[in-house]
Amino acid sequence: MKTLVTYFSQTGKTRQVAEAIFETIEGDKDIRELSEVESIGTYDLTFVGFPIHAFAPPGPVKLFLRNKCEGRQLVLFITHAQPEDYEELGEWINTCKAEAASAEVVDVFTCQGEILDSILEAMQNNDDPYMQKLAKGAATSKGQPDPTRIESARAFAADIMSRYA
Repeated sequence: MKTLVTYFSQTGKTRQVAEAIFETIEGDKDIRELSEVESIGTYDLTFVGFPIHAFAPPGPVKLFLRNKCEGRQLVLFITHAQPEDYEELGEWINTCKAEAASAEVVDVFTCQGEILDSILEAMQNNDDPYMQKLAKGAATSKGQPDPTRIESARAFAADIMSRYA
């Protein structure tokens, strides 16, 4: 089986998760930044990683999921600024999965990642109470994903690969 791990990362934190997943996968595999992937047609399974921006995948990820993944098997791994138990996270994940509607989403891994300081500051200084609420949760994202979350990503990848062995 040929597997691709591709990712979009601004802070380097989603890249860390991608690398942990890639290290766990055995066999024929590649890892590439999303911008370097022309086609996933030669891969049996593709892991696609990205952070949530404004409650959805970033623009380049939306385009990738819509235009390059039709009929393919995908595993999404998603980082976000909120703790994993944040009540609205499920809605955001469903929005991400909907962007990949033309593909078969096999499974989804999520974990807290680190928000950019400039975005956190903008949220903290926003007059909207909802943005201030989000800023409180996002303030806990410094240094994430921590080693426990990285290990969870490895365990997730091992589980996925055991299903395809």
